[in-house]
Amino acid sequence: MSIPTITTTELKERIASGVTPILLDVRQPEEHAERNIEGNIFIPLGELRTRVDELTPYKDQEIIVYCRSGGRSATAVQFLQEQGYTATNLTGGITQW
Repeated sequence: MSIPTITTTELKERIASGVTPILLDVRQPEEHAERNIEGNIFIPLGELRTRVDELTPYKDQEIIVYCRSGGRSATAVQFLQEQGYTATNLTGGITQW
């Protein structure tokens, strides 16, 4: 299963055009507190398996997943795809945001 990706530039263009995607931050609490993208849902990667039901309202929408640089979010995207979600990895993560 391939991991779909979106660049920070593409995401910023979507947001600027009025299309606000569902954003999922899978970093640790201290990382999230330091800097995050406005309007995100925050579920640390280590809690995603037990908290995935919180995303049920968004099952029919694309979820853009991000972390610091793209590694943890790729893992989260793969898991979400296995659960039937449409998920996309933000390449470069918050570092490139």
